[in-house]
Amino acid sequence: MTRSTPLAFAALAACCLIGCYSPDGGLMPTTGRGFTYISTPTQPVTVTLIDTRTNESFYKMDIPAGQQLTFRFSDGTTTNDSAKAKPVTMSWGMWAAGDQVGSLSNQMTAPPASCRRIDISYRTPPEDPPPDPTLLLPPDLDGTSTASGMGGTTSGGTTTFTRPKD
Repeated sequence: MTRSTPLAFAALAACCLIGCYSPDGGLMPTTGRGFTYISTPTQPVTVTLIDTRTNESFYKMDIPAGQQLTFRFSDGTTTNDSAKAKPVTMSWGMWAAGDQVGSLSNQMTAPPASCRRIDISYRTPPEDPPPDPTLLLPPDLDGTSTASGMGGTTSGGTTTFTRPKD
């Protein structure tokens, strides 16, 4: 093992951690890493971002149960070749709850850090996640069944269901 091997491993680990997001800040929490809010069936979350200059919301998201919202703000610092400041942008993404790696593919302009507030509210539980239709179907013994289990015909004490067409 050469002297450069540990440096290569450290650089690889740092590159892998750049896109990591977690509610507790991840392995190396810092102020600019982003914000992650997870919505569960017993604690459904709504995130509202407020512009404190006008006291109006500029972003509101009702996070579905079983999903998480992750967002991050750019710093809006000046560039070397221009005296103008870049606008502050908010990048955000919605993922399945528990995902820590992903890209924040949506962007919008946002107020500067001194003029924004994050309000968290909780909707009335319980709130079920969107149903997975494959979990509602009984075993397919003879090719006939439905997700609801209603409307079947009875013959000799057994119920036959018809499966909806895909």
